[in-house]
Amino acid sequence: MLFGVPMPKLPSGRRPLSPGNRAGLGAALVLLAAVSGLEITDGLEANFVGLFAAVPFLAAVFAYWQAVLSVGALATAVGLVFATASGSFGSVGMINVTGIMLSTGIAAAVATIRQRQATRIAELVRLAAVAQQAVLRPVGPQVGALAVAGRYISASAAADIGGDLYEALDTPYGVRIIIGDVRGKGLDAVRLASIVLGSYRHVAYERADLRAIVTDLDRAVARSVGDEDFVTAALVEERGGTLTIVNCGHPAPLLLRRGEVIALDPPAPAPPLGFMPVAQPRIERLEPGDRLLLFTDGLGEARRDGEFFPTADRAWRLLGHGTVGDGLASLETALVDWVHGQLEDDIALVLLEYAGSDGGPAVPIPSWEVGAAGS
Repeated sequence: MLFGVPMPKLPSGRRPLSPGNRAGLGAALVLLAAVSGLEITDGLEANFVGLFAAVPFLAAVFAYWQAVLSVGALATAVGLVFATASGSFGSVGMINVTGIMLSTGIAAAVATIRQRQATRIAELVRLAAVAQQAVLRPVGPQVGALAVAGRYISASAAADIGGDLYEALDTPYGVRIIIGDVRGKGLDAVRLASIVLGSYRHVAYERADLRAIVTDLDRAVARSVGDEDFVTAALVEERGGTLTIVNCGHPAPLLLRRGEVIALDPPAPAPPLGFMPVAQPRIERLEPGDRLLLFTDGLGEARRDGEFFPTADRAWRLLGHGTVGDGLASLETALVDWVHGQLEDDIALVLLEYAGSDGGPAVPIPSWEVGAAGS
């Protein structure tokens, strides 16, 4: 197994050469040829035989231990030939050849350790990816009356895992979506994200009031973190063409409507989950074709040369055409190009499109929301 991937066996039972293995062998053979040419140019004196000891070490940087032993054996043989041909195969020549053999053994051991570490790291990365998939389940492409697409853009090339979260559920109270961002990084952030999502997947089906869901999630966060930890979150509900948003310290969603981009700021600011937020809902009537972008603050903070990515200015051009999945793909491409591939924070994105009701009567705004409907 190499980098967590089982290697297919050739008929002879040997592994095929991987690109890394070929690179290690190629570099080692080039060095072997260079030292040999230097020795031939120098004349009969075997002055550079000791340099052959570097050949197996160079191979060990990339190649399997079997290849290191093969290259080391070849270097030993060539060194022995030069030492013998020079007529000076005495104590110095014996020391040089023995040094090459010893270097070969050490380099093979180093290659073995490197292979084991690479395999272990690859396995951890694979497990991290599995954990990420367990925390962030695929959403869409259709949830109730909404076309939905979600995307997670990791700032780390090693693993797509972090503290950003999202979920979309078709509940008895309408389609409900959450997007959130855990303060901090690493496994602690993933653990808290899984707690929030686990709680949300339960209470979203049980609570008629989005503010009651916020209260439940706030308790779950408070039980699981320290005094300075928190989770920003935005909860969205679509019911019969009525959009309700409850925002707890999270970036405001962007509504894309007929070529315009509207930031749906909350009626009043509320602190994140973990700080006992009392959030006021914002109500909007949706029109067929409306799109809504939910995102974490990694998008708003992405910048190059001190200039932030112009999300609002480019949102309609990037997100207003094609499917919602196509829109997120276009946004990711533009974002990565903007920062030259160097993101500083993970980003979660969810794009929704309202296709319109099925012709039935619109669901009235619940009484608990009436006070916020004029925003």
